[in-house]
Amino acid sequence: QVQLVESGGGLVQPGGSLRLSCTSSGSTTLNYWSIGWFRRAPGKEREGVSWISSDIRTTYYADAVKGRFTISRDNAKNTAELQMNNLKPEDTAIYFCAAVFGPITMETMSRLHGGSWGSGTQVTVSS
Repeated sequence: QVQLVESGGGLVQPGGSLRLSCTSSGSTTLNYWSIGWFRRAPGKEREGVSWISSDIRTTYYADAVKGRFTISRDNAKNTAELQMNNLKPEDTAIYFCAAVFGPITMETMSRLHGGSWGSGTQVTVSS
Protein backbone atom coordinates (compact mmCIF):
# COMPACT_ATOMS: atom_id res chain seq x y z
CA GLN A 1 0.00 0.00 0.00
CA VAL A 2 1.02 3.58 -0.60
CA GLN A 3 -0.52 6.76 0.77
CA LEU A 4 -1.56 9.07 -2.04
CA VAL A 5 -2.35 12.77 -2.02
CA GLU A 6 -4.06 14.64 -4.84
CA SER A 7 -3.75 18.37 -5.45
CA GLY A 8 -4.52 20.95 -8.10
CA GLY A 9 -8.29 20.97 -8.06
CA GLY A 10 -10.33 24.14 -8.01
CA LEU A 11 -12.94 26.25 -9.72
CA VAL A 12 -12.44 27.02 -13.40
CA GLN A 13 -14.59 28.44 -16.16
CA PRO A 14 -15.65 26.29 -19.13
CA GLY A 15 -12.82 26.07 -21.60
CA GLY A 16 -10.24 26.54 -18.88
CA SER A 17 -7.47 24.22 -17.70
CA LEU A 18 -6.31 22.58 -14.52
CA ARG A 19 -3.39 20.33 -13.72
CA LEU A 20 -3.90 17.67 -11.08
CA SER A 21 -1.02 16.02 -9.27
CA CYS A 22 -0.81 12.75 -7.40
CA THR A 23 2.08 12.00 -5.11
CA SER A 24 2.86 9.73 -2.20
CA SER A 25 2.67 11.29 1.24
CA GLY A 26 5.35 9.02 2.65
CA SER A 27 8.74 7.93 1.43
CA THR A 28 7.41 5.43 -1.12
CA THR A 29 8.58 6.08 -4.64
CA LEU A 30 5.84 5.85 -7.24
CA ASN A 31 8.29 4.88 -9.98
CA TYR A 32 7.17 1.25 -9.97
CA TRP A 33 3.48 1.90 -9.51
CA SER A 34 0.83 2.26 -12.19
CA ILE A 35 -1.32 5.32 -11.56
CA GLY A 36 -4.91 5.92 -12.49
CA TRP A 37 -7.27 8.87 -12.24
CA PHE A 38 -10.93 8.39 -11.45
CA ARG A 39 -13.75 10.82 -10.81
CA ARG A 40 -17.11 10.81 -9.11
CA ALA A 41 -19.64 13.42 -10.17
CA PRO A 42 -22.63 14.32 -7.96
CA GLY A 43 -25.28 11.63 -8.22
CA LYS A 44 -23.14 9.44 -10.45
CA GLU A 45 -20.97 6.40 -10.00
CA ARG A 46 -17.22 6.59 -9.98
CA GLU A 47 -15.69 6.33 -13.43
CA GLY A 48 -12.21 5.82 -14.77
CA VAL A 49 -10.66 8.81 -16.49
CA SER A 50 -7.12 7.86 -17.38
CA TRP A 51 -4.21 5.71 -16.32
CA ILE A 52 -0.54 5.27 -17.04
CA SER A 53 1.39 2.07 -16.54
CA SER A 54 4.47 1.97 -14.34
CA ASP A 55 6.62 1.24 -17.39
CA ILE A 56 5.06 4.23 -19.19
CA ARG A 57 4.42 2.01 -22.20
CA THR A 58 0.66 2.19 -21.96
CA THR A 59 -1.84 4.91 -21.25
CA TYR A 60 -5.61 4.93 -21.31
CA TYR A 61 -8.20 7.66 -21.66
CA ALA A 62 -11.93 7.46 -21.32
CA ASP A 63 -13.76 8.56 -24.46
CA ALA A 64 -15.19 11.56 -22.63
CA VAL A 65 -11.74 13.06 -22.07
CA LYS A 66 -9.75 11.95 -25.12
CA GLY A 67 -8.05 14.86 -26.80
CA ARG A 68 -8.54 17.11 -23.77
CA PHE A 69 -6.74 15.35 -20.91
CA THR A 70 -3.15 14.17 -20.82
CA ILE A 71 -1.67 11.90 -18.19
CA SER A 72 2.03 11.91 -17.43
CA ARG A 73 4.44 10.98 -14.72
CA ASP A 74 7.59 12.59 -13.44
CA ASN A 75 9.61 9.99 -11.58
CA ALA A 76 12.14 12.58 -10.47
CA LYS A 77 9.36 14.50 -8.72
CA ASN A 78 7.60 11.30 -7.64
CA THR A 79 4.34 12.48 -9.15
CA ALA A 80 1.75 11.57 -11.73
CA GLU A 81 -0.16 14.42 -13.29
CA LEU A 82 -3.34 14.92 -15.23
CA GLN A 83 -3.41 17.96 -17.49
CA MET A 84 -7.00 18.87 -18.17
CA ASN A 85 -7.73 21.30 -20.99
CA ASN A 86 -10.94 22.63 -22.50
CA LEU A 87 -12.81 21.72 -19.36
CA LYS A 88 -16.56 21.31 -19.54
CA PRO A 89 -19.23 21.58 -16.84
CA GLU A 90 -19.69 17.81 -17.08
CA ASP A 91 -16.10 17.38 -15.90
CA THR A 92 -17.17 18.66 -12.49
CA ALA A 93 -16.39 15.91 -9.99
CA ILE A 94 -14.14 14.79 -7.20
CA TYR A 95 -11.00 13.41 -8.81
CA PHE A 96 -9.10 10.58 -7.17
CA CYS A 97 -5.81 8.95 -8.00
CA ALA A 98 -5.20 5.26 -7.43
CA ALA A 99 -2.05 3.19 -7.61
CA VAL A 100 -1.09 -0.43 -7.96
CA PHE A 101 2.41 -1.88 -7.91
CA GLY A 102 3.77 -2.96 -11.26
CA PRO A 103 2.67 -2.49 -14.85
CA ILE A 104 -0.91 -2.77 -16.02
CA THR A 105 -2.51 -3.26 -19.41
CA MET A 106 -5.99 -2.87 -20.83
CA GLU A 107 -6.66 -6.41 -19.66
CA THR A 108 -5.47 -5.81 -16.09
CA MET A 109 -6.50 -2.20 -15.55
CA SER A 110 -9.19 -3.31 -13.10
CA ARG A 111 -6.40 -3.90 -10.58
CA LEU A 112 -6.53 -0.18 -9.89
CA HIS A 113 -9.86 -0.56 -8.14
CA GLY A 114 -8.22 -2.66 -5.45
CA GLY A 115 -5.15 -0.49 -5.13
CA SER A 116 -4.23 2.43 -2.93
CA TRP A 117 -6.40 5.52 -3.18
CA GLY A 118 -6.12 9.17 -2.30
CA SER A 119 -8.89 11.18 -0.69
CA GLY A 120 -9.63 13.22 -3.80
CA THR A 121 -9.58 16.81 -5.01
CA GLN A 122 -12.63 18.78 -6.13
CA VAL A 123 -12.82 20.08 -9.68
CA THR A 124 -15.65 22.47 -10.47
CA VAL A 125 -16.22 23.80 -13.97
CA SER A 126 -18.70 26.64 -13.94
CA SER A 127 -19.18 30.13 -15.28
